[in-house]
Amino acid sequence: MMKATALLLAVLVVAFAAGCNATREGGGSGAFRVGMVFDVGGKGDKSFNDSAYRGLLRAADDFGVEHTEFEPGQDADRETGLRKLAQADYDVIIGVGFLFSEAMRKVAVDYPNVSFACVDFDARPDETLPPNLAGLTFREEEGSFLVGVLAAMYTETGRLGFVGGMDIPLIHKFEAGYIAGARYVTPGISTTVAYAGTTPQAFADPAKGKELALLQYGRGVDVIYHASGSTGNGVIEAAKEVNRYAIGVDSNQNYMAPGNVLTSMVKRVDNAVYRIVQSALEGIFEGGLREFGLADDGIAYAVDQYNEDMITDEMIARVEEAKAAIVAGEIIVPKE
Repeated sequence: MMKATALLLAVLVVAFAAGCNATREGGGSGAFRVGMVFDVGGKGDKSFNDSAYRGLLRAADDFGVEHTEFEPGQDADRETGLRKLAQADYDVIIGVGFLFSEAMRKVAVDYPNVSFACVDFDARPDETLPPNLAGLTFREEEGSFLVGVLAAMYTETGRLGFVGGMDIPLIHKFEAGYIAGARYVTPGISTTVAYAGTTPQAFADPAKGKELALLQYGRGVDVIYHASGSTGNGVIEAAKEVNRYAIGVDSNQNYMAPGNVLTSMVKRVDNAVYRIVQSALEGIFEGGLREFGLADDGIAYAVDQYNEDMITDEMIARVEEAKAAIVAGEIIVPKE
């Protein structure tokens, strides 16, 4: 705890080397400041955390806000870190990941003049959040459905795989959407499912991800979708090693193994973070739950120079057909 707190204080002292010029709404003194606390896996995971960080950097570039970020240690450090940022007079504090949910509930009440946002907020049934806390959630099942369509159209063996990080309802949404999308194309298609663990570390174990993927590839699976943070880096490594195919998640991971990453389910955490910072800067921040999906550019699938030779016009047409039906409410994607 002492080590993590000392690290946070050091980060707060040195974080503002770059010049920034956004000012607080209503004429308050000093620059507008945003703090971000990362999830398990931290900055550099090439997935979930990096997507949030891109949103923060884009807001800094566009609005001139000052910003800092850090990675907590044990669970208690999350609340300590949030409180340190609030005490240091930050205007917006963003926790990246559902593990921040409980700490956010506590700290937001104690600092009503600070705007808080939690990505993947773990909401309780019929919960009313304080007006300074925004719980950001995503319809991951929608994008997972689309990559499931692509996987089912691309597989040669008729066997698909899924590797999840922590075995929790949030990740079950990815699994359910993926399987539903695959069955939309091929009703009887086989899908093998594995999870890396039952603790947060399951999102930060590339070796385990590679192990699980190699087991599935060895049993005839030729396309694996991962929803596992940096654990999925091991899945992609395995796909490249045995010349099979992976599907990335959260960030566009196509570049990580060109020719072996079929596509990526892009969860636009960057857009959500950017909008939160913008709303707070403009004085129109609102607390409560917010959900992002296909209809509002909160979820997408990736086609670029790294996979465009793998994705045919027929495949894109089928995916776009499914996307339009989901947005129109004609396809209801399961969450479990």
